[in-house]
Amino acid sequence: MEEQFGGSDERWKGSLENITEMASNLDSLQKLLLKKAVFVEEDTFSRASLVSEQARTIKVLEQRVQTLERELDAAITAAAHARSEKRQAESSQKAAESRAQDVTKELENTTKVFKLHMEELRGMQEQISKRDNEIKLLEAIIQTLGGKERLGKSDVNG
Repeated sequence: MEEQFGGSDERWKGSLENITEMASNLDSLQKLLLKKAVFVEEDTFSRASLVSEQARTIKVLEQRVQTLERELDAAITAAAHARSEKRQAESSQKAAESRAQDVTKELENTTKVFKLHMEELRGMQEQISKRDNEIKLLEAIIQTLGGKERLGKSDVNG
């Protein structure tokens, strides 16, 4: 138990030494302030305090203005970037629309050519069918004539 009290005595001694040193430092500071201190009237002090407060407010406002200027610059840059992207997108869209029109015209022209070829093929098919019918008619006539000729030769031979 004595060890506990002995340890606490040392701590108290250390604390008292610290307090004594702080008192000495405080006295020195007070003497320094008395030598260099300027005493002013309360009205002058309140005006100086107001000016000091206004200076702090101005500094805070200047910092806020700088922050807002940086944000504005960033917003302007972002808007310019967005406008550039919009112009690129519009240009790409116009190019795609132009290509779609070209492809549509090409398809329409191909369709017209295809229709003309189909009409040509139908005409040729009609001609082929007509000639085929003519050939069949001629073959029938030839067979008919050939049959009569055989009959006539049979009569003569007989």
